[in-house]
Amino acid sequence: MRQALESIRIDTEGQGLYEITSALEAFVIRAGISMGLATVYVRHTSCSLVIQENADPDVRTDLAGFFRRLVPEGMDWLVHTTEGPDDMPAHIKAALTQTSIGIPIENGKPVFGTWQGLYLFEHRRRPHRRELVLHITGE
Repeated sequence: MRQALESIRIDTEGQGLYEITSALEAFVIRAGISMGLATVYVRHTSCSLVIQENADPDVRTDLAGFFRRLVPEGMDWLVHTTEGPDDMPAHIKAALTQTSIGIPIENGKPVFGTWQGLYLFEHRRRPHRRELVLHITGE
């Protein structure tokens, strides 16, 4: 059994979905593992990870719009407001999604469906530098 671990940084420009499929694919190639499990973990509490359609950009637009409506800024009952009006809604959105995703590796490639891609889902309005940890175990 072999393992590899690597950290990468993703610069965001504000709220939205940023496809990181190619970063995972490159990591798997560097690791030289043909079959196993890759784990992607984001080290932040106001962004998350999702696997979503990567063919039609309208899906990303609609998903971001849904989360803005589901958890809007300006809810008067929020207590945590010291980091701005978008911070606590970002924490809630991250809690509703995930900070870690496991993806099978087969024939030296991540196993995705035909229209699937891996995304960093930025929930804050301003740009951020996000750190992701990539780990793979396999043969």
